[in-house]
Amino acid sequence: MNDSTAAGPAATGDDAAPPVPEEIREAARLAPDHWLGMVDPAWAGEGDPPEWAVVGRWRSGLDGDIEEWQPNEAYRPSPQALGWPAPTDPVDEAVQLSATGYGPGEAVPRALATAEVAVLLAPGGVPLSAVSPDGTAVVPVFSSPVHLHAAGRFGYELAPVTEVMERLPEGHLLYVNPSGPVGMTVETDALRRAVDEAAGATPEEPRRSTEAEADAPEPSATGANGPDSSPAAPLPDPAEETGREASARSES
Repeated sequence: MNDSTAAGPAATGDDAAPPVPEEIREAARLAPDHWLGMVDPAWAGEGDPPEWAVVGRWRSGLDGDIEEWQPNEAYRPSPQALGWPAPTDPVDEAVQLSATGYGPGEAVPRALATAEVAVLLAPGGVPLSAVSPDGTAVVPVFSSPVHLHAAGRFGYELAPVTEVMERLPEGHLLYVNPSGPVGMTVETDALRRAVDEAAGATPEEPRRSTEAEADAPEPSATGANGPDSSPAAPLPDPAEETGREASARSES
């Protein structure tokens, strides 16, 4: 028999048994001689969890003690299980869930379509062009002050994503939150479709995937530096940032 129990973050990438959660010990006492599944804490679907959301399973002995741990090779760790910081805003949440397979890929361009982002500036006031780790030509954008400031102190401006797209150099993709726990490039065509769909519509909250939806995401995630969203702080005004820089220099 198999029973599934939700549990906290577990060790990943290692067959060694993680610490046994107290709820698993209690379940073992109540159900001797059972396999007890340990589910990723981010799984929010109804019914039995899919195989990829199960961290592994514990075996309870005849006396109700834990005797064996069996990891699940098909398990996909969620942002929470990976220890990533809570998302700073809906765009960041969509990126984290999509990158880990816990949300649909199309949620990222959908969240971006109505968002305002900070874009770094090159000399002349044009969007800064860069290269992602896989060699793709990109324009980095940031959905929150946390990710913007983590990238360092550079000139930037705030703009709706729709405006940034109009200024995107040919052959470039948007690179969302490269300074965050995971950065993601977004295909321009997918973003344009999302913008068209969002026109006159109320944007939806990023939703977690069901088993049928949790295939490879459409956007491409790169790098890794959990998941109810924290309240999003507004991006700082560039003029105010410049004033603070000047004040700091004069005081020094």
